[in-house]
Amino acid sequence: MQLIGKLDSPYVRRVAIALAVLDLPFERRDVSVFRDYDAFAKINPVVKAPTLFEDDGTMLLDSTLILDYLDQKVDPARRLMPQDIATRLRALQVIGLALAATEKVMQIVYERNLRPAERQHEPWIDRVTTQMHAAFHALDTQLGTLIGNRDAHDAWLLGDRLMLPDITVAVTWFFTHDLLPGAIDPADYPSIAAFAARAETLPAFAKCVPA
Repeated sequence: MQLIGKLDSPYVRRVAIALAVLDLPFERRDVSVFRDYDAFAKINPVVKAPTLFEDDGTMLLDSTLILDYLDQKVDPARRLMPQDIATRLRALQVIGLALAATEKVMQIVYERNLRPAERQHEPWIDRVTTQMHAAFHALDTQLGTLIGNRDAHDAWLLGDRLMLPDITVAVTWFFTHDLLPGAIDPADYPSIAAFAARAETLPAFAKCVPA
């Protein structure tokens, strides 16, 4: 398999980490949708990261769809999404909040970095920033509830092993601080901050750090 995209994208990074956790062999091509647009267009004319190519040449887009496919390539006991419907609902709730936060961070970054200063719309940035904080607040509450009284040094969100909600939360937190330094105070979201810091020490995360 080939994974196309740069690790500074949270969507590319969560797929790369999942591939490492699932121990699925792959090659990553470090191509940017911005700086390497023409080169990316030759690989995938849609120019969307991540792009995954299976060994037979089949192309998949969108990190959520790619991750769903990858989960079916391994034994059910190793999958990153739970099969039990109630546990799956909790997993989807966490992932949805993390991806919502990521989306709002993206919107702020695009507005600040890609739009000329005279065309930036501050009411829109304020609105998106409020939404970002709302997502992180709900996510921090969820993490506190899911981990509960379990040992925070050993517990993951759905039990005793790392799964997709864990990966997505940690990647979102890293991305936010990487792209919007100072925008989020870790003291406001202590459950996420501690959780993400622990996840980032894992080998699968350490080998997928943006250059």
